[in-house]
Amino acid sequence: MTGIPHRSVLGPVLFSIFFRGTDSGIECILRKFADKSKLSSEVDTLEGRNIIPGDLDRLERWAHVNVMQFNKAKCNLLHLSRGNTKHRYSLGNEGIKSTPDEKDLGVLVDEKLNKSWQ
Repeated sequence: MTGIPHRSVLGPVLFSIFFRGTDSGIECILRKFADKSKLSSEVDTLEGRNIIPGDLDRLERWAHVNVMQFNKAKCNLLHLSRGNTKHRYSLGNEGIKSTPDEKDLGVLVDEKLNKSWQ
């Protein structure tokens, strides 16, 4: 088995140490948690939309150099706001699937930021 041990003190510490270099050159906001990473950016302009593919390529290169792989089946794309153009992105040679909602630290967030169901 490989991966980070769950429910341990050492797991998050090792994750933080090992993933230190991932933010190098990243222009978007990169959030790292105990076993997840989230890349986010405003895409209301063409420049904002073009930043994300470059950062995804940087992350893919970082993983390749460090002999790692992202679990692309768990990668999701959440488009926020009503006027979003829903641009498609890819990690490596695989497209990232779009999802209408995503759980973030135990809170379910949908694409319209609707909280009426919580």
